[in-house]
Amino acid sequence: MSNSDVAEILYRMAVLSQFLDENAFVTRAYQKAARNIESLDSDIRKVAVNSRLKTIPGVGQAIAGTITEILKTGTCERYEEMKSMVPADIFRMLGVTGVGPKTVRLVHKNLGIATLDDLEKAAIGHRLQKLPGMGVKQEQKILRTIRRSKDMGRRIPLGVAIPIAEYVVKYLKGCPHAGNVTVTGSMRRHRETVGDIDLIASSDDPESVIAAFTTMPGVADVIGSGTMKASVILRGVQIDLRIVDRSSFGSLLQHFTGSKEHNIRLRELAIKNGMKLSEYGITDQKTGTLLPCGTEEEVYQRLGLPFIVPELREDRGEIEAAIAGNLPDLVTLADIKGDLHIHSTWSDGANTISELADAAIGMGYEYICVTDHSRARGIAGGLNEEALIEKMVEIERINDSMDDFTVLTGSEVDIRSDGTLDYDNHVLEMLDIVIAAVHSGFSQDKRTMTSRIVRAIENEHVDILAHPTGRLLGERVGYEVDIDRVIAVAAETETAIEINASPSRLDLNDINARKASDSGVMLAIGTDAHYLDGLRYMGSGVHLARGAWLEPCDLLNTKSVEAILRWAG
Repeated sequence: MSNSDVAEILYRMAVLSQFLDENAFVTRAYQKAARNIESLDSDIRKVAVNSRLKTIPGVGQAIAGTITEILKTGTCERYEEMKSMVPADIFRMLGVTGVGPKTVRLVHKNLGIATLDDLEKAAIGHRLQKLPGMGVKQEQKILRTIRRSKDMGRRIPLGVAIPIAEYVVKYLKGCPHAGNVTVTGSMRRHRETVGDIDLIASSDDPESVIAAFTTMPGVADVIGSGTMKASVILRGVQIDLRIVDRSSFGSLLQHFTGSKEHNIRLRELAIKNGMKLSEYGITDQKTGTLLPCGTEEEVYQRLGLPFIVPELREDRGEIEAAIAGNLPDLVTLADIKGDLHIHSTWSDGANTISELADAAIGMGYEYICVTDHSRARGIAGGLNEEALIEKMVEIERINDSMDDFTVLTGSEVDIRSDGTLDYDNHVLEMLDIVIAAVHSGFSQDKRTMTSRIVRAIENEHVDILAHPTGRLLGERVGYEVDIDRVIAVAAETETAIEINASPSRLDLNDINARKASDSGVMLAIGTDAHYLDGLRYMGSGVHLARGAWLEPCDLLNTKSVEAILRWAG
């Protein structure tokens, strides 16, 4: 049990005490003890072992006994007794803005409401407004908040979360008392979707940072606010901020970055080495000395490990590799020499080839491949054979005007429902890079779709299979396909598989990308950019590749343009 774990139970006991209409002094005592434990610099377990609990402000004999019981058992008899006397769904209802313990008691007593669903139905049926002290506006607010909380239960595509997080981080970094503002959780590990956005920061004046956070422009609602942490709703997303002491910043950053499975393995390793790992640092079990870690590197170093980057922290063999000294030399954005999937004004892109080339040069690239759609994608301005030849002439002219940069001629060619391609072979032969992709017929069964894709990549002119599962994060799960079979055939035919870096796709995912690489398949990161800003998505693709344990040699677009042309044959 950590400080925050103990404080959370005491906070809940305060809420339950208020619901049960106990003496207000009891409620305030739980609240005060919870606040002081939450902001305590020392580990609550060490304080308890040294019989110093009553030195914490607000902790008397009774609450000290409660804390001791919580530390031993993970709960306490009084807490369990209180829970048995209230609606089972009380804390979900209390998570609704505008609903406090008194409101829950009111609706429970008068309407028999015991769950969040009951509360929502009562609001829809206009039964809440008839209760004492409620009214129409309060009822409408409760209904809006319930619906918003249900929406927030859905995971958010990383591409939606990133700009929101960047806005909040930039804002907090402008606060004079905020330091080390950092995104944590699944977002820092660059998972494809996130539940909410978690941030930590250090400060010598936490309350001023919390105040700035809860009042920043765009905040629609403040879910909770304390002395060391707060939660708000901004652009429909929950954002949680926790303030930590600088001396233990690295410990908490490592802990809250996760993953849970990775952290469990680290704690097991610590125990084997006579230590105990917590969010506050590393404790020597013999001496009881807590050593806070100011940086994440210190955490891993004290455990006898090299630093493990966030993208790898999923308990997929990274700790064993670290112990053996076999962590991969992961690809970085600096290794990328070009983008192999871009659309221009020749099809459905917003920018000319020259504009795309200039932007890519500004990013330090050596080449791009312009892969406008083939003729079947009429809705996307797909090119017929004549238009494709005209585009090739323009690319030749642009290449003649530039030194040390190359525009490759490519196409994103539709895979028809029977697995044939949208251009004939004599057209495909003219292209530097052929990317094959499914854009229609998503309802085909797994066997048919797999055969369709396999037939396409068996074509000797196909170089890359684009967005191989067809998913759109938060919108479409993708078509049914035997990805293992596709990977096996790609290895046989020496066809690369794309990591589509568009935030709405991130397809292939990290697990299958690693599987493909382990099978000898070359991967290629493409942004699928349709406008200049889309070129920046390469960073998301690189993070995904890192989560797949990929090194520069595993990726096609870390190679020179000459090497790519030789590879494509």
